[in-house]
Amino acid sequence: MIIVIDGPAGSGKSSTAKAIANRLGIKFLDSGALYRAITYLWLESDKPDKAEFFENLSNIQLEADFRDQTFYVQVGGKNLTEKIRTKYVADRVSEIASYKTARSFVNGFMRDLVKKDTYIADGRDLGTAVFPDADLKFYMDASLKERAKRRFLEMKNSDYSVTLEEVMENLRSRDEKDQNRENDPLKKAGDAIIIDTTGKSFEEQVHEMISIIEENLNLN
Repeated sequence: MIIVIDGPAGSGKSSTAKAIANRLGIKFLDSGALYRAITYLWLESDKPDKAEFFENLSNIQLEADFRDQTFYVQVGGKNLTEKIRTKYVADRVSEIASYKTARSFVNGFMRDLVKKDTYIADGRDLGTAVFPDADLKFYMDASLKERAKRRFLEMKNSDYSVTLEEVMENLRSRDEKDQNRENDPLKKAGDAIIIDTTGKSFEEQVHEMISIIEENLNLN
């Protein structure tokens, strides 16, 4: 079984999905972390031709696991969980995620991962492109200002040099790129339930979504 949450960056998808996974005893999948990992690897490489880099993605030995309320990402046994959460990576992730070969790799990885167990996953095109037959779909959103504040607090834990203004501009740019990219743009699935988190507390949005899940799905 797969539950998906789509929406723009900073709308609260990951933190909400993690909380729901913990409270319902299901697994969490962070699609954004997978794209960040690929972006980090490209930035740390010798900057080869992107097409050549993406063609060799199947050789990177990507691993992902959710435990202790953290989505861990490893490549070749190296833990990249903290390294992928910096502004250095955030500034380029939309660019890398727009490439068809990158999306094909990540989508295939996710589809293989969820073949067993019940998952809740968050991303931007899960309900439209990756899991169009998901058991339940949500679309989370919030004002740009509120999303920037949330992302700023998250990034400060790993990148003390970042400013709120930089985060807001980054989100504005990412929104434009995500919504207008050629391959699998960000958009709401026709059957997705809209959750606007502007002005809501974290507990309010988690409670609202858990109630909807329990009303619509049998997780026992």
